[in-house]
Amino acid sequence: MSRDVIGARQQDLPGQKTSDGLDDLDAAALAYAERAQDAPESERAALREQLTRLCLPFAGRLARRYRGRGETLEDIEQVARLGLVKAVDRYDPERGSFTAYAVITISGEIKRHFRDKTWGVHVPRRLQDLSLEVGHAMMVMTSMLSRTPTAAEIAERLHIEVGSVLEAMESSAGYAPSSLNAPMGGEGAAEFGDLIGDVDNDLELVDDKVTVADLLMRLPARERRMLALRFYGNRTQAEIAAELGISQMHVSRLLTRALTWLREAMLSDVPPRWEGAESRPERSPMEVVTTREGGVVLARVRGEVDRDTAERLRLGLRHAIGMAGDETVLIDLSGVPLLDAAGIAVLVDAASAASVAEVKLRLSGAQPYVSGILAVTGLSNLMI
Repeated sequence: MSRDVIGARQQDLPGQKTSDGLDDLDAAALAYAERAQDAPESERAALREQLTRLCLPFAGRLARRYRGRGETLEDIEQVARLGLVKAVDRYDPERGSFTAYAVITISGEIKRHFRDKTWGVHVPRRLQDLSLEVGHAMMVMTSMLSRTPTAAEIAERLHIEVGSVLEAMESSAGYAPSSLNAPMGGEGAAEFGDLIGDVDNDLELVDDKVTVADLLMRLPARERRMLALRFYGNRTQAEIAAELGISQMHVSRLLTRALTWLREAMLSDVPPRWEGAESRPERSPMEVVTTREGGVVLARVRGEVDRDTAERLRLGLRHAIGMAGDETVLIDLSGVPLLDAAGIAVLVDAASAASVAEVKLRLSGAQPYVSGILAVTGLSNLMI
């Protein structure tokens, strides 16, 4: 079909004016439906374009109803025109008036645009639609009352509850949330994001702190006190030694042993056995008990051997060697959790004294910590 024929048929679509100055779009839509039904594809497309152009002012009037809601009028008009095209394509004369159907389709398309494309935060559809109605009512009533209407006045106008109005107002804040990078004052001022708390890295340490707190209760009271003074009271080792009445070197060894045990306990499912002296006489932290048992002079050593107690150990071992005669002196170290350099010197001295007296000297029952020390000091040959 020639362009002249198509143009002639396009001019046949009625475009009469109604009494209120609007085009009679219903008549034009009926004529389009009748002619497009049996027309070839090219002519149908031309008729569709002609009706769409004829209805553009109508779509523009519907779009202008949604001005002032945060979107530019140009964008709303584009959405309205898209709704108009859908109304033309889906129009069925048997279902009633074209203008009524177009109003519903275009308005629905505009509302869908506001619901799905313009909200910065997801809000339920019910609240989105209600927020639009409340916003429009507030704008109209502000113009009428020359002041901002109250929630009760808006609720009365929309015939809804005051609570629903307040909920819609609160939800409307999610339409265009403020940027976290927005400055709080003038140039160079802090940003809103600075007011929001950061990730608390200490949260990752909660499990470790709870575990350590439980393990600390497994330590003897003296070790717990020393750890508290060192890490919570920020005391030096010299200050701790002065308060507890022991040497600074002893404090250093005790702290090292306690921290080593805590590290091993933290890395194992079952905490290792604490090898320290859980209980000991307050006035005699180290003692040597000498007895004869089965032809052997048995010297049982109990307690920690350090600079403060080494002399007591020396006297006890000399007494045992003096009792031995031709018997073997067996030094039981099973009750010794700690042995320092002073204690090692005492054992070396005892071995020399036993050799001079031609007394056989042996060590037994050493705990792993003490055994390791003996192994590197040349006394391992005396162990049985």
